[in-house]
Amino acid sequence: MKKIVSIQDISCFGKCSLTVALPIISAMGIETAVIPTAVLSTHTGEGFKNYTFRDLTSDIPAIAEHWKTMDLRFDALYTGYLGSQEQVEIVSRFFDDFGRNDNFIIVDPVLGDAGRLYAGFTPSFVAEMRRLCSKADFIMPNMTEVAFLLDIPYTETYDEAYVKDVLKKLAALGCRTPVITGVHYDDKKQGAAAYDSAADKFYFSFDNNVNYRFHGTGDIFSSVFTGACALGKDIQQCLDIAVRFTLDCIEATVPHLEETWYGSCFELCLGKLIDYVK
Repeated sequence: MKKIVSIQDISCFGKCSLTVALPIISAMGIETAVIPTAVLSTHTGEGFKNYTFRDLTSDIPAIAEHWKTMDLRFDALYTGYLGSQEQVEIVSRFFDDFGRNDNFIIVDPVLGDAGRLYAGFTPSFVAEMRRLCSKADFIMPNMTEVAFLLDIPYTETYDEAYVKDVLKKLAALGCRTPVITGVHYDDKKQGAAAYDSAADKFYFSFDNNVNYRFHGTGDIFSSVFTGACALGKDIQQCLDIAVRFTLDCIEATVPHLEETWYGSCFELCLGKLIDYVK
């Protein structure tokens, strides 16, 4: 079996980070190891307050050291939300210890959305995340994160030429293949774009746009893309499967919006995902 390790926080209630990554990657037939960076009673999105938070930063190096004694090897190293500069630095060392020529590193550089940084993040944190991205084979920012990583103004109006330009600039940070999520030129279609800098080739995948925003859809996309890569799919297939499944999850959630406002109903769509990867 393929093996992936995912390093990010876990919210005991709510659908994001590890509670999305673990079941999705497992459903794709891939053994999934986890390193939780923090444990929260709920995620921190709109609608939740007074949540508990347990920082597990100090546990990560000990886990890595134990794994090194076991000579554990992974087909992919995949990171999501990291809550502090110290965590980013620790994960960077983890990449040095467990990255190999025959595996790949995926960084979802979670920084913000809608043109703003998430609470608690600073320009110095962005700089650390930028350095982490330089060690990755794939990075998966949204348009807000693109702006912060490249230190350029955020815009919601752009065309394909703009997307190609910022993809090349992201590759110049050091990652081989940047992938931008949530790409849309109008209100009808939304999807993702990628640039393989080694082959100097662009890839695009779009599907119907649904005018709703749900927590965790970025985690869904990144997890599916990571799993598809580990299974040997090419970049275009990875994009198509991740875009299609993310849309499936959004469409499945709309009828249940009142009861699942805190996340997407990805569980209802796992059967489709299994079919897609076949």
